Amino acid sequence: MYQHLTSRCFINFPFRRLQQELDFVLTHRFQPEIGLEGDTLYTATTAEYQKVARALAEAGLGCTLHAPFFDLAPGALDKNILTATRAKLGKAFDLIEIFRPAAVVCHLNYEENKHGYKKEDWFNTSLTTWQELLAQAAAYQVPLMLENTYETGPEQHEKMLAALNSPLARFCLDVGHVSAFAKNSWQDWLPALAPWLGQLHLHDNQGDRDAHLAPGRGTFDFPGLFGYLKAQSLKPLVTLEPHTRDDLWESLAALVKLSAEF
Repeated sequence: MYQHLTSRCFINFPFRRLQQELDFVLTHRFQPEIGLEGDTLYTATTAEYQKVARALAEAGLGCTLHAPFFDLAPGALDKNILTATRAKLGKAFDLIEIFRPAAVVCHLNYEENKHGYKKEDWFNTSLTTWQELLAQAAAYQVPLMLENTYETGPEQHEKMLAALNSPLARFCLDVGHVSAFAKNSWQDWLPALAPWLGQLHLHDNQGDRDAHLAPGRGTFDFPGLFGYLKAQSLKPLVTLEPHTRDDLWESLAALVKLSAEF
């Protein structure tokens, strides 16, 4: 009953879980956003990636990739940390050739309390990181989506996307992070970043932590956001980010209710 929605959206699946639940994904025709966190990029083999990619392709299902972000610093001023960060992100982008994803999502990873003291140095280093990765993605015409995490407003994303100056450099609005970390609303991010909006990450919380609840179980203004998207004729990719099977079904049910605006 959800295929009219799942054909137009993606659902987060870490790669190892996707391997384990591949039959479930294929049966329900879910298009995965493949998470590459942890040690996956060091332990999974090319053959393993190819097997999953082939199964999705044979079923006519697309995917997106979510690059790793834990412990990484794309704008690091320590050259050793920067080298390690770029190397790991590069491994994720190497998988574009195998999966041919609709997009690759990355965290911009700007934190004012950490980087505000050397904002320009951080920005210039980070810009070089994203330019290199964008060039790798652009070879396959795959968009790079820069997601908000601990940023409290659109300024750094706006500056970075303007500097990248590419139709393939886009913004991913994570609505749960807006509530839990930025402590504000979608209106604080849009319309400033609307020209770059390419993707949404949909999940909910009570504004206290990144709980990844189904839309409607927290405090985020989903009707307002979807009304704005419809009014502005914006059609970003959509990724649901449930962390449990129950929340998956509840998230899909919530999306059905919003489907008039989707």
